[in-house]
Amino acid sequence: MKKYFEPSELIINDDNSVFHLHLKPEELADKVILVGDPGRVPTVAAHFEEKECDVENREFHSITGTYNGKRITVLSTGIGCDNIDIVLNELDALANIDFQTREEKDQLRMLDIVRIGTCGGLQETVPEGTFIASVKSIGFDGLLNFYGGRNDVCDLELEDAFIKHMQWTGNQCIQHPYVIDANAELTERVAGDDMVRGITVACGGFFGPQGRELRIPLADPHQNEKIMSFEHKGLKITNFEMESSAVAGLSRLLGHRAMTCCMVIANRVAHRANTGYKNTIDHLIQIVLDRI
Repeated sequence: MKKYFEPSELIINDDNSVFHLHLKPEELADKVILVGDPGRVPTVAAHFEEKECDVENREFHSITGTYNGKRITVLSTGIGCDNIDIVLNELDALANIDFQTREEKDQLRMLDIVRIGTCGGLQETVPEGTFIASVKSIGFDGLLNFYGGRNDVCDLELEDAFIKHMQWTGNQCIQHPYVIDANAELTERVAGDDMVRGITVACGGFFGPQGRELRIPLADPHQNEKIMSFEHKGLKITNFEMESSAVAGLSRLLGHRAMTCCMVIANRVAHRANTGYKNTIDHLIQIVLDRI
C-alpha cells in the first residue's frame, strides 16, 4: 500500500503549489541551483535564454528557465540548514509526490542540485576568491540526526576521528556532528580542475559556531585552531559555511545528487575579508551553469 501524506504533513496551497516555496510540480526542473541570497536569483537567471516562471514567497525566490538547452530552476534558500530542511523536502515533494492523490509516485525522479555560496577559508592555501568544492561536509547543525537512515549515509569513521580531535567525547552540550559526502559524479563534473576540493564545516550560526567572538565569550576559544589542524586521509577542513551538510545529507537520503561549491570571501587565518565579492561571484555562477 502506498504511503498517504496527510494535509498536516505535506501542506499544499489552494493553487496546487507547495507551502513555503509556492512552486507547482510542473514548474520544477531536474537541474536545480540553490543560492542563499534571494537577490542572487535574478543574477543567475539573467543568463537564461527563456524564463518560464518567477515565484517569490518570504526568502524563497524561484525562477525556472532555459540555459544552453538545459532546463534549470534557480532557488534562494535564505541562510542556514533549517531553511535547507524546508527547501529539500519541498523540492522532493514536488518531484516525487502526486499532489492530487497525496501518494508517492510510481516512478521516482532524481534531481541534480548544486548550491552556489560564499564561505570563510580556514587554510592559507584558500585565499579570498578561491572556489571550493565540498567533497565532504561536517554538519554542526544536527539536522540529519532527526532522520532515519542517517548512519547508513554518513562517514562514521571520520565523525569519530573528528569528535576525538575536537575533544568532544562525552560533551553533552555539543550536538553530535554528522559527516556526509557530496555526490562524487556531480562534484567531479562541476568542480573540474579549477576548484579546490576539501572538507567543509557547516555551522549553525555565523558568530559563535564559527569561532567569532563579539560580546559573548566562546565556550572553546581554541575551537578554530583544532578545526584547522584536523586532517583525515589527506583531506583538511578548508572552509566554514552554513548549508552544505544539509544539502548533501537530505539529498542522499531522498535519492538526489547534490554538491556545494563556494567562493571564499574571508580568510580566517589571514584575518582578511572581501565585502565586494558580489561583483566577482558571477564567474562561479557561469561555471556552474555550464557544467550542471
